[in-house]
Amino acid sequence: MKKLNDGYAKIITDETLRETISHGSEEYPFRYYYEDIWLFDLHCIDWHWHPEVELVLAEKGTADFLVGSSRYVLKAGEAIFINTQVIHRFESSASAIIPNMVFSPILIAAENSLIYRKYIKPVLLSSVECLIITPTDEKQCEMLDTIRNVFAIQESESISELQTTQLIMKLWGQIYESISRNDTQNTAKTSAQAQAQLQIMMQYIHKNYYRRITLEDIARTVSISKSSVLNIFKSYLHTSPINYVLEYRLKRAAKLLSETENSVSVIAQTAGFENVGYFCRKFKALYGMTPKEYRDHRRSERK
Repeated sequence: MKKLNDGYAKIITDETLRETISHGSEEYPFRYYYEDIWLFDLHCIDWHWHPEVELVLAEKGTADFLVGSSRYVLKAGEAIFINTQVIHRFESSASAIIPNMVFSPILIAAENSLIYRKYIKPVLLSSVECLIITPTDEKQCEMLDTIRNVFAIQESESISELQTTQLIMKLWGQIYESISRNDTQNTAKTSAQAQAQLQIMMQYIHKNYYRRITLEDIARTVSISKSSVLNIFKSYLHTSPINYVLEYRLKRAAKLLSETENSVSVIAQTAGFENVGYFCRKFKALYGMTPKEYRDHRRSERK
């Protein structure tokens, strides 16, 4: 019987949205997860990125995968490869089981090796932010079989690191061949610059969320126009900068409600809201419950 990751599921990131958890170790930079998106806070695995690559299989249900500037809908039996340092978010409107693995390519070969230079680095530096893998193509069916075989090893009683690495090396060869046919370098440069600007802007918001923040303030952090800021947020986060600020403030408030005994009015002010009534309305719209109900719910979960 497969066991879902238990506990209160939430992605933890730093100010640039880089995920802070270690995926494996220096000796073995690989980690397997068996998760249900529905069990995460707000039924989504929120925006984050990591230097490792990621492969996710939609085992049950349907989910939206927001990767870089695009949105993909994956049904059961399909998978997605997410390249290094690409910002992404997973959403579901019902239970969506997604076994997945996150690993560093140095698991396959050292950075100073011929294998890394010829077959790994070109993938990491390519313009391809992700690769959708479906059972409609013969070669992709082989990739899906390899992914399932890797996961089967992780779910067995005796996990074999050697067999896992052998299969990942085979899978990487399949990914390399697929990406080599679809790469366009100019897109990569534009995408990398936009993502770097986005991370700087988000870092500014995360540091100053409790203050008054204007669109002009955000644009000034990366010396671009306000319209360019709007385009970057719309392309990558599918929201406006102001809505992003609002949701980030509400998430900070939720954390304070869960971890402190401060009053709702104090928490609202601490999170950057001048009007408590407005805060309560927006909080309920996002979380589906009032701040007090949310606090009571979180306390009951910990018992």
